[in-house]
This record gives sequence, C-alpha cells and structure tokens, in this order.
Amino acid sequence: MADILIKNGRILTPKGFVEKSLLIEDEIITNIGGKDAAEHVIDANGNIVMPGLINAHTHLGMTLFRGYADDLPLKEWLNEHIWPIEAKLTEDDVHVGTLLGCLEMIKSGTAAFADMYIRMDGTAKAVEASGLRGVLSYGMIELGDEEKGEKELKIGKEFVKKWNGASNGRITAMYGPHAPNTCSSEFLVRVRKQADKGDVGIHIHVSETKAEVDQIEVQYDMSPVKLLDVLGFLGPDVLAAHCVWLSPEDIRILKENDVKVAHNPTSNMKLASGVAPVPELHNAGITVGLGTDGCASNNTLDMFHEMKMVALLHKVHKLEPTAIPAQKALEMATVDGAISMGLDTGIIAEGRKADVIIVDINKPHLTPKHDLISHLVYCAKGSDVSTTIVDGKILMEDYEVKMFDEAEIMARAEERAKDLMGR
Repeated sequence: MADILIKNGRILTPKGFVEKSLLIEDEIITNIGGKDAAEHVIDANGNIVMPGLINAHTHLGMTLFRGYADDLPLKEWLNEHIWPIEAKLTEDDVHVGTLLGCLEMIKSGTAAFADMYIRMDGTAKAVEASGLRGVLSYGMIELGDEEKGEKELKIGKEFVKKWNGASNGRITAMYGPHAPNTCSSEFLVRVRKQADKGDVGIHIHVSETKAEVDQIEVQYDMSPVKLLDVLGFLGPDVLAAHCVWLSPEDIRILKENDVKVAHNPTSNMKLASGVAPVPELHNAGITVGLGTDGCASNNTLDMFHEMKMVALLHKVHKLEPTAIPAQKALEMATVDGAISMGLDTGIIAEGRKADVIIVDINKPHLTPKHDLISHLVYCAKGSDVSTTIVDGKILMEDYEVKMFDEAEIMARAEERAKDLMGR
C-alpha cells in the first residue's frame, strides 16, 4: 500500500483547522505537518480535509427499495409493502443493494457504517469489495417462537464467527436482536449471554415508536429500556437505534449502563415516529451517533444531509436555536459515531486509523467562508466530497471512484429492483 501525502489542505483536527500536510502510512495517520513527500501526493487545493463520516444505523440491503411505497402510514407501509417484498429477497439481492449503498457512501464521504439486516453474507461481501468499514449484524426476529429463536441465534452466531475481524479488521460483527417487541425476553437474555461469551457487541432497535412502547408496557408493565435493564441486557457494548420514546428514567438507565444511541432524524420524521430527546441525552452525557436508517425510510445515505436535519429538527422542536449547534452535529457524524460503534476513527490525529475525506469548498454554495464548521453542516452536500480514503486506501480521488464501475453497479441495481418487484 503506497504512502499518501495530502498537502495544501485545511485539516479539521480536534483542536480546529490547521493548514498543514497529512501523511498516511499503511492504514494509519502517522504525521501532521512534518512531511512533504510520499509515494502518492494529493493536492487538496485549500479544501477541507476531515474525518470520514460515520453512519451509525442503516440497512443497506434496503437501498433497492428507495422510493418504493413512500408516504404511507407505518402499519400499512410495513405489513402491505416492506415485509412482503423483504420476504422475496435473496442473498444476491442484498449484495447488489449493498453495493449500490456502498457506492453512494463512498461518493458522499461516509467511511464507516453500522448495518443490521437479513441475508447478511451479501452485505459483508459487498463491504469486503468496497473498501469501506462496516459494523454488521444479522437482524434476528424470533417473536416468542422457541424453534425460530434457535434458528435465528444459530445464523447470528455463524455470521459473527465468519465475519468478525474480516478484511484486515474493516468488518466488525455484532449480534442484532431486532427489538424488544419482536424478540421475547428469554431470547434477549440468550443473545446477551452469547455476546458476552464471544466478546462482541449488540445492535438493537429500542423505543422507535409509541406503538412499540405501548405494547411493552401492556406486556411487561414497564418501558422497553426498563425491560432491557431488568434482563441485564444493557451495557457499554450496546448500540441502541432510534430511542425516540424515552422517559427521564429511561435516560438515566441508558446513562448508568453507558449504552450508545444511534439517532435517525430523517427516518423518524418520514415515518412520523416522533422526535428523540437528543438534547436531553447529550445533557445526560450519553454518546449519540447519527444514522440514516435504510433508504426505504429516508431515501438517501447522505450524512451531510443528516447532519443538517439533526441540527434543524431539534431547534424547531425545542424552539431553541442552540439546541444542537453545528459543532455538535458534526461530532455526532464523526467522533461520536466512532465511539458508538467501537471504532478507532472519527477524528484526524496521529496514530488514528486513516479514514479521511476531502470536501471541495470551492463552490458557490460554500462561499463566502465565514465559518467552515457551519458550512459543513448547513451548506455542504455529499456531492461536494472529492476524495474518500478508508483504512489508508483511496476509494475515490478527485471524484473518480476506484473500487467499482459506477454505471455497472447502478445498472445491476436497477435491473435487480425491477425483477424483485415482479416476483
């Protein structure tokens, strides 16, 4: 792997912007400001050099459903459209959908993502080919059926064994029990024990909708978060997606167990799920990453769009323009996402993994340059990313994707989606 020197850039470090060079050797950032030569030199031309963005919750196999069954009530959307079409998915369908998602993320500056879905070998193979960093889990739904639970946990175990640490560590595997309302308490306890045994994390949906919370209240006389706490399920290795309907007690429990949260503002708005209490989570000291969710409930994987949405949503919800400032939105999409997924990325510093992007700011919508952090959150788009480097490997340079034939991937996805709808 060739050494890479990025020169003439405005490097976003934890202490702010510095106009220095950045040296990458193998997969590590080894020097900031002290080198002027390398095997491969990239001239950043005054543009922003920053950490690759981190998508803390998504379902890339659903990229084939982009624009399918939009603007419907949640129950109808799931029961009459999403679940029936998901039942037809093959591993190859998921593979092609994930390739399309990886292509979109490379082009929009996302370096790492957490994914929970079905037919996950298809997802893992796509991540392997893409060069991206993936934290992957097979989504287990057992619905209180003991026989089904055995099968689901077996698939989850096999996936973890096969893929955890694969591709030079770019792939991390977790267990993925879908949610407290789709998995029995007995099954959740078994998953927790298996995760402890294998020393791997857990990715789960929690309190996404009021219907879920009401169901658990009727069934167990407590909230989903309280239930998970009583079961001994929660811990610092748990990534809890959504967490929309939380009580003050729920927030206290999450903090006490050092649970990480993945907030998905656009998806929560589109499905009318509600507004997660993110400012309250921040005030409690809980790490909150930022996710897009799947393309069926968001339509885009652009994390720049998600940063803008998280900042704006909470301002208007709280009627408080300082609810989530641009700096915090940026942290949610970078360092907080890395912490939530257990990754040594999310910031640019010597000794860190080299997940780096270059954002082209020589554009009308990014001019004048009063505040570059503000511009990244409120003005920039995924299409402004010119270069994406993950694990020290160039995936895209000067807008040219190195890992895939773009036209071929899009054609395959279009054909596969058409075929899927006709099955």
